[in-house]
Amino acid sequence: MHILLPKIYPITDARLSAISHAEQVEKLIEGGANFIQLREKYAAPIEFYKSAEIALKSARKHNVKIIINDRVDIALALKADGVHLGQEDISPVEARKILGDKAIIGFSTHSVEQAIEAIRFPIDYVAIGPVYATKTKENPDAVVGIQGLKKVREAIGNFPLVAIGGINSENLSEVYGAGADSAAIVSGLLSDADKINKNYEVLSSL
Repeated sequence: MHILLPKIYPITDARLSAISHAEQVEKLIEGGANFIQLREKYAAPIEFYKSAEIALKSARKHNVKIIINDRVDIALALKADGVHLGQEDISPVEARKILGDKAIIGFSTHSVEQAIEAIRFPIDYVAIGPVYATKTKENPDAVVGIQGLKKVREAIGNFPLVAIGGINSENLSEVYGAGADSAAIVSGLLSDADKINKNYEVLSSL
């Protein structure tokens, strides 16, 4: 059964927001989020584990799903709702064996070819990007553009598709128009920590 993705898929970033993952989760929940990915590229694994543990406790109170970026071990240890994997991470096949049938597994792709390959894996959604130029990754992959997003949608049929990379209020409708089920957003939500909840509300209404 295909997963029902939220229209806006928030991804946390402690450096960008300058607040903890738990604080970001609380603010996103205030704005109406029910599906959040925790992403940590800089802290030591134990620090991420501790931070994610606090965030998960907050999310559980509100029946909000938490996806852990990259770290299958942390997702397993915390009994998170799932994991989001990149091309260089553990195989989705192995992740599924470790986390079980009920876990949500997402997989990042950066081309039509990778997306076609991805839907053969035991995953719940494919992410494609960056759709636009992004500053939240140090070494981003080549921009796929709206045309690339459209080609991926055509290639994978109705498989759940998340667009990511440089998406904001100005280009969001274009992303949906190209076939994305969901838009993963980082900077457009988190760049001003005081407005995270309001940003989520506004973007969700578009």
